[in-house]
Amino acid sequence: MILKNLITVSAFTLLLFAAFAFVQKNKTQEISPVSAAENKGFAVLELFTSEGCSSCPPADKLMGQIEKEYKNQPVYILSYHVDYWNRLGWKDRFSSVENSQRQQQYSSILNSQTYTPQLVVNGKNEFVGSDTNAVSTAIQNALFNSKNIPIDLSVTVSGDKIRASFKTGTTDSRNILLISLIEKQSSTKVGKGENEGRHLQHWQIVHKQNQILLNKQSEGVSSFKTPDHFVPENWEIIAFIQNPKTGEISGSAKADFN
Repeated sequence: MILKNLITVSAFTLLLFAAFAFVQKNKTQEISPVSAAENKGFAVLELFTSEGCSSCPPADKLMGQIEKEYKNQPVYILSYHVDYWNRLGWKDRFSSVENSQRQQQYSSILNSQTYTPQLVVNGKNEFVGSDTNAVSTAIQNALFNSKNIPIDLSVTVSGDKIRASFKTGTTDSRNILLISLIEKQSSTKVGKGENEGRHLQHWQIVHKQNQILLNKQSEGVSSFKTPDHFVPENWEIIAFIQNPKTGEISGSAKADFN
């Protein structure tokens, strides 16, 4: 009788242990995050900045920190220097009217104001580019909630021409392919304006951006003129697929000059 009771208790104990292990296993599966690599997510960060804006250096610095922190992850940073600050006494040598026009397009799409420093993530969300918490949250959301349409991208240099070869996985007529020539890092000693006397550091500077209509070609070559004093190690090409009406970015890739 005692032996029978012991067997019954042992069996019940084993049953409880098995049930506990099953619950713990399921609980672990529920809270384990899916990696960005498994999800094939990505984050495209577009910063609108200016050397003439005293609020911009913290955002520029943050982009440098993110570039280092997410170096081996699909996080792509593009810094557009706008030209509308130039009239206040200091001409930003990286600025262009095209960069200002791109920001104005986002203002229309996202129903937002035009300001610096402004950050747009995956063409869908915008906020102040120096807000560390907002940037971190947006990157994580983008990495785990996006699906990346593949882009095969490579780059070669021949004489005074840079050739970016591309092939995409889509020919959706609603989308365009944007290919940008990026300088990874540079600096400027500002002589006038709000940042007079400051030595500003910049990261991921957009020098030129070409547009390709994907309803006409899904593969080809996009060319740029080689910049003055070109050092290949300090440059890269970033490409992404975007719906110009909604702003949504659905694919991205990067190619170095190595």
